[in-house]
Parts: sequence; structure tokens; C-alpha cells
Amino acid sequence: MTESNELDVSCANCSAVQARSGKTNCSTGAATSGPPRPRTCPTGTKPEVIGLAVDELRGDGEDARTARVAARVEGLGYERHDGKAHARWSRVEDTIAFARLMGYRKIGIATCVGLLDETSRLVEILEAQGFEATSVCCKAGSIDKVEVGVADGDKIRPGQFEAACNPIAQARICNEAGTHFNLIMGLCVGHDSLFNKHSDAPVSTLVAKDRVTGHNPAAVLYGRHYYRRLRSPLPLPDKGDRDESTVAQDFG
Repeated sequence: MTESNELDVSCANCSAVQARSGKTNCSTGAATSGPPRPRTCPTGTKPEVIGLAVDELRGDGEDARTARVAARVEGLGYERHDGKAHARWSRVEDTIAFARLMGYRKIGIATCVGLLDETSRLVEILEAQGFEATSVCCKAGSIDKVEVGVADGDKIRPGQFEAACNPIAQARICNEAGTHFNLIMGLCVGHDSLFNKHSDAPVSTLVAKDRVTGHNPAAVLYGRHYYRRLRSPLPLPDKGDRDESTVAQDFG
């Protein structure tokens, strides 16, 4: 955090530049002749950080190799005709291409219990592509939430058994299986963070959980109703002051 009230980095400010020009300064490679850079552009405010990162990308380490393969997959994901580039690959295809070009064979899947059908289909696809797949459900172990310190009133259905998610176990089971690359299939916000933290292998999110939008979180950034609603403070219960009757009104 800086002492100044003004942020020294905010690429979101370039949305206005992009809207006017159809591009940004950093996307053109023209530092002087391209669109103007806002004062909060990291190209101007963080040149040392960017320079050191570029040195790593130019190196021979695993991070550099990962970045180059990711860039190659990005290019392969488009087809070119009529002088234009058109997207042709889904994220599943991007994932398959990335894993294959990286030389990964064992793929771990940390799945939400609500996406077991989707995970079953993904396993079938991965195995057809020559990978080994290890899938681990978030509820593995079937431990009630109260046993890990969650108040009964904070359950979805208070008074009933409700299994706690265990992303640390998911990560460690994948670690023991020796997975080379792990995929997140709809883990909750926060649980995905714990899985990332405890995974030995690199992690990519295939499905981002969003119960309301059919797992398409960006929908709320486009939809007028949600965008307007979410610009107001999100009502949350006070810590330790919540019961079954407040759930609907808090998030209704």
C-alpha cells in the first residue's frame, strides 16, 4: 500500500482509452505514437518490476517455459482468414493443448460436488486425449461443517448435516497422486485459494463457480440489473449474528 490516496497502478482506467481507440498503448507496442497512457499505467509507474519480470520470461526456467507455451496456445486458439483472427478453441481445448505441449501426463481435478457430471465428462475427454486423470471431490471425508468451526446458523440448511469442503485434502490427494497439472472445477471462492496454496503442481481454473449465472461470472459485469445492483454495498450479517431467517433477506 502506498501512503498516497491516489493509486499508482490501475489498468482499469484504460477502459476509456480502449473505448475511444479500440486499443491501448500497451497493446500496440508504440510507446510514443500509440494511444495515450493514463497516469496510473504500470508501464510508466512500475518499469523496474516489469523489467525484472521480462528477464524471467526470457530465461530458461519453468516459469519462462510456461509463459511461452501459454502464448503459443493463445495463438493456436485462433484461425486466420479474410485478414482477421477468429477464435476456434474452447477453454477445454486450450487446456488440452497447454497440458500436451508442457508434457504433462497426470491431470488432477479438484471438483465441486455439484459438478460431478461435468467432471465425469471432462475425465472422459482427458483420457481420450491420452492423459491420466485423478478427480477429487470437495466433500471428500464427509465432515460436518460444525466440526471445523462453522456455526450451525451459517449452514445452507441449519439443523441438518452439511459436509464441509476440504480443499486442502483435495490438493494433498493430488500431490500424493503425483499430478503434473491440476484443474479447478467450480470450487467456492476461498476454497479455490486454499487449493492453489496447497497444490504442488501448477493450477488452472476450468470452471469458476457462479451459482446464479450458470458458472459465467462475467455475466454480472454485462447485465444491467446486476451491474446496477452490485454498485451498492453488499449487505452482510454482523459476525456471529446470523440465523436461518436472515439468509434470504441478506442475499435476496
